[in-house]
Amino acid sequence: MPASPDDRPLPAPTAEGPLLAWLLDVLRPMNRTRVKQLLRHGRISINGTATTRHDHPLRPGDRVAIARARSVVTDRSLEVAGIAIVFEDDALIVIDKPAGLLTVATASEKLDTAFARLNAHLTARGLGRPFVVHRLDRETSGLLLFARSAAVRDRLQANWDKVAKTYLAIVEGKPGPAEGVMENFLIEGRDLRVRATCDREGARWAVTQYRVVVARDKYTLVEVGLETGRKHQIRVHLAGLGCPVIGDPVYGTGSDPAGRLGLHAQRLTLDHPKTGQRLELESPLPVVLRQMVE
Repeated sequence: MPASPDDRPLPAPTAEGPLLAWLLDVLRPMNRTRVKQLLRHGRISINGTATTRHDHPLRPGDRVAIARARSVVTDRSLEVAGIAIVFEDDALIVIDKPAGLLTVATASEKLDTAFARLNAHLTARGLGRPFVVHRLDRETSGLLLFARSAAVRDRLQANWDKVAKTYLAIVEGKPGPAEGVMENFLIEGRDLRVRATCDREGARWAVTQYRVVVARDKYTLVEVGLETGRKHQIRVHLAGLGCPVIGDPVYGTGSDPAGRLGLHAQRLTLDHPKTGQRLELESPLPVVLRQMVE
C-alpha cells in the first residue's frame, strides 16, 4: 500500500536490523522517549503496515514513514487507572489490559471492567462509547481491541478469523517437540472446565500453533498463534502437552511463581476496517513474566 500523502517518508534502510535502533539513529537528535512514543501510537509504518513493535526486522530498501499525528484526544489518566492506550483513531481503540481485570461485566463484577474504565474515559471527553470486539480472560493481560462504532465492531467481528492473534505463555517444563500444532475438539462441561473430546456433538474444533522461544530450568516462554478462538483454548492445549501455564489452578498444577496467570496477548495484526492499512500492534511481555525466563 502506498504511503498517505500526509506521511513523512524516512530514508530507506541500507542494512538489516531491529526497527527501534534504526529509528534512534535516523531520527537523531530526537530523544529515545519521543521515538518510542511514535512507535507506541502506531505512527511508524513499514511498507504500508503500521507497527508498534520495537524489534520489527528491517531489510534494505524497506519503505519507512511517520504518519501525521491523529486529531483524536488522548489522556494519560487511563494509565493511572491501570490501562494504557496502544493505538487510537476515529475507528479503533486498542488498550493494554492488565491481568486481574475483566473485559466486560459479569454477575459477580458489574462495575470495574476494562470496558467501564474505557467508557468513562471517552464519555468524560465527549468522544462517545467503545464497542466490544472480543474478550480476554480476567487473568490474561495484553492487547484488547474496541471499536468506536457498532458498524466497525460488526465489520471486525465478521472478519475476526483474518486477524492474526499472537500470545506469549510461561509454562512449566518444556514442550516437545519445540514447535508444532495442537488440534482437536474441545467441549465445556457443566463444571465450566474445557476438555478435549473425541465426541463431536456439542464440541468445537480448536487449532493452536506454538513455538518455544526460550527455555530455562523450570519454565519455558512459548509463542502461541491462534487459528481458532475457543474458551481457554491455549490453557487446555498447553496443558495437553504436559506443560501447563503457570498460575493456572484450573488446568495446571497450582504453582504460582509470578503471582498471576502466565498468559499475555502480545500481538494483533489486522487490516484497518476503514482505511485497509495493515496494522501490527504489540504489547511487551510484563516484567513479572519476563523475569521468569531471563
